[in-house]
Amino acid sequence: MTLGRREFFGGAAVAAVAVARLAGAAVQPRRFSLNYAPHFGMFRHSAGDDPVDQLQFMADQGFTALEDNGMGARPVKQQERIAARMRRLGMTMGVFVAHADFRAVTFASADPAVRQRLLDDIRAAVTIAARVDAAWCTVVPGCVDRRLAPEYQAANVIDNLKRCAEICETAGLVMVLEPLNTLRDHPGLFLTKIPQAYMICEAVNSASCAILDDLYHQQITEGNLIPNIDAAWDRIAYFQVGDNPGRKEPGTGEINYRNIFRHLRAKQYKGLIGMEHGNSLPDRKGEQAVIDAYIRCDG
Repeated sequence: MTLGRREFFGGAAVAAVAVARLAGAAVQPRRFSLNYAPHFGMFRHSAGDDPVDQLQFMADQGFTALEDNGMGARPVKQQERIAARMRRLGMTMGVFVAHADFRAVTFASADPAVRQRLLDDIRAAVTIAARVDAAWCTVVPGCVDRRLAPEYQAANVIDNLKRCAEICETAGLVMVLEPLNTLRDHPGLFLTKIPQAYMICEAVNSASCAILDDLYHQQITEGNLIPNIDAAWDRIAYFQVGDNPGRKEPGTGEINYRNIFRHLRAKQYKGLIGMEHGNSLPDRKGEQAVIDAYIRCDG
């Protein structure tokens, strides 16, 4: 039974999967054209609280990847259990957060003690990545130092990232730098724009240092989403999405995700698209609305 056709939109798709499972039949999930990655909790009303059950539900709906920012904080046994199920389901692990400090100056600092903390965080990320089969980890380079010229800060960020990249290169792990908006969510951060991230990645010049282009943040910060995707393409390793305003599923705001996803298909993008957003509606109704939104935009 194939669930990728339009006649199985909405709740009918979920019902069809449930009926097939009860009957003992093999379930063939829909095939999305891109690798969308939900996160734990997004479908908990439909799947229950157990992360492994949520993974099964995601796979049944046709999702081929998972994103879990908080993976590093999970107990080791839980990490191993999640990774084992993902292997069985053929799912790809997306980003988890290796370093993100929203209050302190970190990568923009030349303080040896701060640098040691950064290197320790990256070494820990390498260990986690090996355990859960992750290829990418998120790095937010911390706050602006208001007592230091921007050029010196940029030099410190580049130097610290080069040191971190040396650690990642040996493990095949890619740090993805995430520019975040300062107008709505994260005032005072150093990294805010895609061109800025591109310049830094060019200076670090390592395959283990790339860009995470979160289109929700960039719509707020600078717009011009597709031209910036094209301009920074060689340094973008990962995307995240969420509509604006509201940071909910595609179709709830002003971003034309149908066109953006079409553009990524045309560029033959094979990486992941993290669904880093909330649900616009509560409970199972809201969870189905998320699934339906990705079906519509994927077409």
